[in-house]
Amino acid sequence: MTRIVVDTNIFVSSFFGGNPKEIINLWKTGAITFCVSKDIINEYVEVLNRLGLKDEKELQELLRIFAEGHNIIFAASTPTLAIVEQDPKDNMFIECAVALRCSHIVSGDKHLQSVENYMGIRIVSPKDFLERFQS
Repeated sequence: MTRIVVDTNIFVSSFFGGNPKEIINLWKTGAITFCVSKDIINEYVEVLNRLGLKDEKELQELLRIFAEGHNIIFAASTPTLAIVEQDPKDNMFIECAVALRCSHIVSGDKHLQSVENYMGIRIVSPKDFLERFQS
């Protein structure tokens, strides 16, 4: 099973369709496993609330799926890394991916994407991930 970490910008973009939504659909159908940490979940919810999506039906469904542990692995603890110097908060995605031995981090963030590969974990755009996954 392919394990991935999804950056907040991709998670939020999934509400608007396109490749990010395709990635969320792969997760919902069990084709991939979502890997998250407490910090990542907190950021997802914080950003969605800030955007006014807290009452959206789809958000409620996603939170229910998270609560049920549907194709999700939660990192109980993560290492502390300082890889992305330009935006240290982005390190939480790499920390989670390392802790849970993920194959990919899917992100639209240029600072995170500039790392490209960390300990064999590929950091890719949604388009690149889908091309690799579906080939």
